[in-house]
Amino acid sequence: MQDFLWWRDGIIYQIYPRSFYDTNGNGLGDLAGITARLDYLADLGVDALWLSPFYPTPDADFGYDISDHVDVDTRFGSLADFDTLVEASHRRGIRIVLDLVLNHVSDQHPWFIESRANQTNPKHDWFIWQDQIPNNWESVFGGKAWTYDEERGQYYYHMFVKEQPDLNWRKPEVRKAQMDVLRFWLERGVDGFRLDVYNVYFKDEKLRNNPTKWGRRAFERQDHIYDIDGPEMGSVLEEMRSILDEYPERYAVGETFFATREKILKYNGAGKLHAAFDFRFLWSKYKPEKFFKAIQNWENLSADADIYPNYVLSNHDVPRPATRYAKGEDDARTKIIMAMLLTMRGTPFLYYGEEIGMRDISLKRSEIMDPPGKKYWPFNKGRDGCRSPMQWDSSDNAGFSVEKPWLPAHPNFKERNVAAQLDDESSMLQFTRKLIALRKENQTLRRGEFIPLKDTASEVMAYLRLGDDEKILVALNFSKKKKTLTLPKASWSILFSENREGDINQDEIILFPNEVLLLSVKVTQKRS
Repeated sequence: MQDFLWWRDGIIYQIYPRSFYDTNGNGLGDLAGITARLDYLADLGVDALWLSPFYPTPDADFGYDISDHVDVDTRFGSLADFDTLVEASHRRGIRIVLDLVLNHVSDQHPWFIESRANQTNPKHDWFIWQDQIPNNWESVFGGKAWTYDEERGQYYYHMFVKEQPDLNWRKPEVRKAQMDVLRFWLERGVDGFRLDVYNVYFKDEKLRNNPTKWGRRAFERQDHIYDIDGPEMGSVLEEMRSILDEYPERYAVGETFFATREKILKYNGAGKLHAAFDFRFLWSKYKPEKFFKAIQNWENLSADADIYPNYVLSNHDVPRPATRYAKGEDDARTKIIMAMLLTMRGTPFLYYGEEIGMRDISLKRSEIMDPPGKKYWPFNKGRDGCRSPMQWDSSDNAGFSVEKPWLPAHPNFKERNVAAQLDDESSMLQFTRKLIALRKENQTLRRGEFIPLKDTASEVMAYLRLGDDEKILVALNFSKKKKTLTLPKASWSILFSENREGDINQDEIILFPNEVLLLSVKVTQKRS
């Protein structure tokens, strides 16, 4: 096994470009802004950047409605700026992963403009057109998934908002055009892709009705059997993998829509995708047993197939972990889950600002920009909250921009920002940096066997990471009270602690409230 493979052993950091750093004063982050902050990211210790869409877009879904897959939106820069970012990142040993949205395009994309013109043009069947609404399919963002187009005189299908028509992947020309998108970016030096809702590419050829069930929203009142997971998906993934394999160490991770164990096994592994997200870990409640269940699921999956686990607590679609788990501005719980994320056997994904414990912003109804928030407020307030500007310092707009940002900075930015936390050894940022450095130095933390301790106390998560010549014990006290933990017999040394020093030789240890403790011991006899 290769000693260090970036996508398996490294840390991948997601950036929502419009919210990271603005260098041209338009209130939106840009590619040059990412380049300007590369030294910060290198010092943090991340190995790759996953960039959410920066392609030309009318912003019906804030970047996920793309009008040109092979260019840069002028608000974010140019292809030259992108090339500069790639070169500067690679010079620092940082890889670049792009978000590829290939299921649908913007209704302003030239392909759709041509397709809707009439029923005989060369791209007339590049999308899914019908004379009448053929079934009960619903849009994820609310309403019917079929919209009538006056210009063409037919209905077209869209899994998401009506401005995002789904492509007809059964059309060979569509498939080739999308594979050309992969090649375009690979030729520009891109190291990998995150594939947006990739298993939605193929719908039922007969357009049959989905079975119905109980649910709050219309979309949730269906079993999604016929609008996703078409059997043709396998050959597409094989083709994508063959393209990736033409380039050294390239990578693809998939966002599996309605992920199940069966789907992850079906779509990932040798000859298919390298990895897939399973969001059970992300959505776990703040209880050790809930996280353990999600971890064990990944361990079982990894044992059954050639799939390496990955762990994520945050992204552009969900409330931030500090918002979900922390109490006010206290980072005690946030440190617990960050320590868990960075000591797992699997690739950790970080979302920008997670390293400083950023919280979601609150918006009035009139300020909401995200489509599901507009549709379902107040039951669903949308995803704007987790997309606020990166908090760099205590200056105006959190140091993100000299102009009013597209979303407001969190009011706590005066105290919670990168500059302040760099100067505070007890801060969330310094805590994260130290654990990342420890993981990078220690192969046992990256790839050692994961062994849960059977006598883990209530409200304490404890596990071993077992390497060839070392054992590491990770103890996380989820409680605000002291807890007793029985240790395996050994002369343990403290590997990481915010409040302990020296060796630990007793059989039991009293964990402080909300304590993160890593212990290590050398193994005299190597495992076979």
